Amino acid sequence: MGIDLSALVAPRPRSLEDFAGKVLAVDAYNALYQFLAIIRQPDGTPLMDDRGRVTSHLSGIIYRLTNYLALGVRPVFVFDGRPPRLKARTLVGRSRRRERAVREWERAVEAGDLAAARTKAMQTSRLNQEMVGQARALLDALGVPCVQAPSEGEAQAAWMAAHGLAYAAGSQDYDSLLFGAPVLVKNLALTGRRKLPGKPLYVDVHPEEIRLDEVLGALGVTREQLVDMGILMGTDFNEGVPGIGPKRSLALLKKNGTLAAALADIGAQIEGAEEVRRLFLEPEVDAAVQPVWRAPDRDRVLSLLVDEHQFSRDRVLAALDKLGSAAGKSAQRSLDLWS
Repeated sequence: MGIDLSALVAPRPRSLEDFAGKVLAVDAYNALYQFLAIIRQPDGTPLMDDRGRVTSHLSGIIYRLTNYLALGVRPVFVFDGRPPRLKARTLVGRSRRRERAVREWERAVEAGDLAAARTKAMQTSRLNQEMVGQARALLDALGVPCVQAPSEGEAQAAWMAAHGLAYAAGSQDYDSLLFGAPVLVKNLALTGRRKLPGKPLYVDVHPEEIRLDEVLGALGVTREQLVDMGILMGTDFNEGVPGIGPKRSLALLKKNGTLAAALADIGAQIEGAEEVRRLFLEPEVDAAVQPVWRAPDRDRVLSLLVDEHQFSRDRVLAALDKLGSAAGKSAQRSLDLWS
């Protein structure tokens, strides 16, 4: 889940139209998990084909991603590579939370509490390698470039944004800022009307833009100190100091200047802190990436979705026609969008 800076950060509200003509380096696993979480039946069951294979992630790509493409947004999906050694604890914890959520979902379904069932089901999402392969095949058929990161996809996306290959990193996690993304765009996969978890209330969710320079300026810290704040709170790579949240970590860094001094001030230690700092400040990335967009292969998209997974042919064609209409508005627009 990454660190939570929501109490300290004021995002700029945006619309999808604001990103027309811009490249967004999207944390692929982050986006696919969002699709798996929110695209479900009323009782929380994910969408499936007639062979029982989950298709929520594919539905998110064809029906949501095509909206971005039709507006001229140019996404690049960046996929995780091997996880850093220090992430093992986090991965085990996520697996245990999913297992617990599955049991709670089953009890809610048995009790007929569909609201609770859906809430719990959103926490059970699992993305396996077969599903990743399906997603990559569909993205390729749509002409959307995929980048394979050597390690953390979020780090690769941030590097691409910092080096001019993308306008922003697209993720739900503030970790993108720690990895050095100059601009973070949130809520790309969540845009629309959403029910608040555990409450009979709905809210309109729109994209948000957060600029690293504005965050650092508002907080009065350097990026290195922002990383140290994350380490104090706890990241995907380390356990933080109990009781340290965003506001206290900020106060400690502003008072003491460095992580080492802050830890000495409160009489605490964090094992492997320097290695965690390097993971954020000097992440392993592929510096040779050059994303290329292509026109959609309509026959291949239909084969993947309609023939293989029983999607509605009419709905898939409508989504593809939306792309064709957008690409055909003018010759220049077409060149900009698909070249």
